[in-house]
Amino acid sequence: MIAALAHTSTMLLRILTLCAMMITPVGALAWSNAGGLGITKQSAGLVLFVTLQRQSMS
Repeated sequence: MIAALAHTSTMLLRILTLCAMMITPVGALAWSNAGGLGITKQSAGLVLFVTLQRQSMS
């Protein structure tokens, strides 16, 4: 019984470690890109945004 519990906890620890190693870079990238105070619209994005706004108003 104790051996099965030890094996299960070891496997769970390995799975959690693997998940953390895969998710950490994504979280760090999201954290570094979250510095802005809203969505910045530039060039083609701005043109598309204004076009859609005009179409929705008419």
